[in-house]
Amino acid sequence: MTDHARLLNHRTFTELGARERARALLDRGSFRELVDPFERLISPWLPGQGIVTQADDGVVIAKGTLEGEPAVIAAIEGAFQGGSMGEVGGAKIAAALELAAEDNRKGIPTRACLLLETGGVRLQEANLGLAAIAEIQAAIVDLRRYQAVVGVIAGPVGCFGGMSIAAGLCSHLIVTREARLGLNGPQVIEQEAGIEEFDSRDRPFIWSLTGGEQRHATGLADAYVADDLEAVRNEVLRCMAGGPVEQTRSRRHAQYLARLATLGTPCPLLTAADVRDLYKENDQ
Repeated sequence: MTDHARLLNHRTFTELGARERARALLDRGSFRELVDPFERLISPWLPGQGIVTQADDGVVIAKGTLEGEPAVIAAIEGAFQGGSMGEVGGAKIAAALELAAEDNRKGIPTRACLLLETGGVRLQEANLGLAAIAEIQAAIVDLRRYQAVVGVIAGPVGCFGGMSIAAGLCSHLIVTREARLGLNGPQVIEQEAGIEEFDSRDRPFIWSLTGGEQRHATGLADAYVADDLEAVRNEVLRCMAGGPVEQTRSRRHAQYLARLATLGTPCPLLTAADVRDLYKENDQ
């Protein structure tokens, strides 16, 4: 295929909304949305704060098949409140994962994929959002014993806060060049540590540290793919085909503690390339 033909056939994944992403990943004709917008299951906490709600609370739960096998996809809509997790949206994701685990215990090999476009907990719902994220994390750990739980961070919101921990708990994590992954977002770091430490307007700097390419190079993501629907779907299928992962990233704590100990040396890391070199040295 020529470069021109490849460009014409290119279908971006990043620019799709949550519902379109879920539909595009599932086998054609198998998409079925659970607790759809017509259920009007909205956040009860936002109206009192003068915030317009969304009928699905920014989370799409879809059941269907992937290569003929039962699957559930939880897609977060980054365009609604920055993809923040509140009580309702968080409960939808946790329940979907819990039901998938129950399916597996009954002999139905249901797999799960999380499409993560989220800034973390919804500040307007505070502890309720934090509790919901904790339930999501527990459900991931439960389900990954039976099937590979695949997380996808495509952009442009990225994945931050408590949901970045959820991403780290996934059996496999897929990122694109546009993706970002971190516990704290750039604005939060700048606010707490100062602009000299982290300039949230310096986009090349931000992506060099928390962007998809760097996260993959330092082992915090398992796959790095182009912003292309077919490429993302193929990688999701490849990750799921391997079944449950015995040595998940969250179980390799000794490896990460060793890297943190290295950071305590008198010679500070100056560039993103230094960080990559550190990870390569520890992997040898």
